[in-house]
Amino acid sequence: MKAPQKLHDAGQSLWLDNITRALLTGGGLQRYVDELSITGLTSNPTIFDSAIRHGAEYDDAIRTKVAAGRQGEALFFELALEDLTRAADLFRPIHDRTNGVDGFVSLEVSPKLAYDAKRTVEAAKALHAQGGRPNLFIKIPGTREGLPAIEEAIFAGVPINVTLLFSREQYLAAADAYMRGLERRLAAGLNPMVASVASVFISRWDVAVSSRVTPALRDRLGIAIAKRIYKAYRETLNSDRWLRLVNFGARSQRLLWASTGTKDPKASDVLYIRSLAAPHTVNTMPEKTLHAFADHGEVDPPLPADGGDAEQVLADFTRAGIDLDALAAQLQREGAEAFVKSWDDLLQCIVEKSATLRKAS
Repeated sequence: MKAPQKLHDAGQSLWLDNITRALLTGGGLQRYVDELSITGLTSNPTIFDSAIRHGAEYDDAIRTKVAAGRQGEALFFELALEDLTRAADLFRPIHDRTNGVDGFVSLEVSPKLAYDAKRTVEAAKALHAQGGRPNLFIKIPGTREGLPAIEEAIFAGVPINVTLLFSREQYLAAADAYMRGLERRLAAGLNPMVASVASVFISRWDVAVSSRVTPALRDRLGIAIAKRIYKAYRETLNSDRWLRLVNFGARSQRLLWASTGTKDPKASDVLYIRSLAAPHTVNTMPEKTLHAFADHGEVDPPLPADGGDAEQVLADFTRAGIDLDALAAQLQREGAEAFVKSWDDLLQCIVEKSATLRKAS
């Protein structure tokens, strides 16, 4: 039995952090489902940018849509939803078999709406309706400005992937927004079973401090932060507030480990897969990491529910001069800025590709 299947059997969902039309049309995604226990996927503008910019697989669709008057964001979302609805249909048997726990795909709202909660919710509702699939997550950043939009979207019944979470405090704020949305649904007499995941970014912590700590601390911060958050997650699931919601039919917002590709060439290429095993969580990984784990990965014992040695390790970083709260805020701010840049790059890519195809025809 390959390591991905062992990890899946231990209770963790493995999602692919990638989608391309070639993966869908060439049968690659189906093989990942059949052979490597992949049960969902995530997408982002950078993934689509690379696929559109460096290949021809979207050219015919772009020609057709440009001829029909589509451009900019509208053109992109049509392209993305063509891929994601096809992927959602592929994962639908998993979604049905797990009673809606697993088998999701994700699409990001425009990061240009980050400071406008009302328009973010409108966009989330429109995209989910346009996709027409129950296993389509809409991604909204878990920033301070994004939290009201997350609550409103959950209240509206839109499944949400909360992204850009880095710290325990940011995770708890996202979980609170999720629960508020569900509590409002209960008060309004609505079904509280609206799915969500809370995506915590891991490797960026280690990249941020790599030049500021001793070799003994390298590549240890992200995992320690994850352990701290996992403890908070388990405590949240066991809280009276959450158990009340469960009693009325709600489902837990699963924790998702994101940014799990190893950035340090001196570290194991499966470091964040082996170290973050935990039941009732998701690990979304790049293709390269997935293949590495299938080739030589091993399944380690699950994360300790009590956080294990997290606080001792984090204390070592504090003594080394790392302000963890300030760094968490910085990473989230930089992540939001990077989302906007990726979005701008994607839209420019579509403009350039559309012009090139127009000239060629």
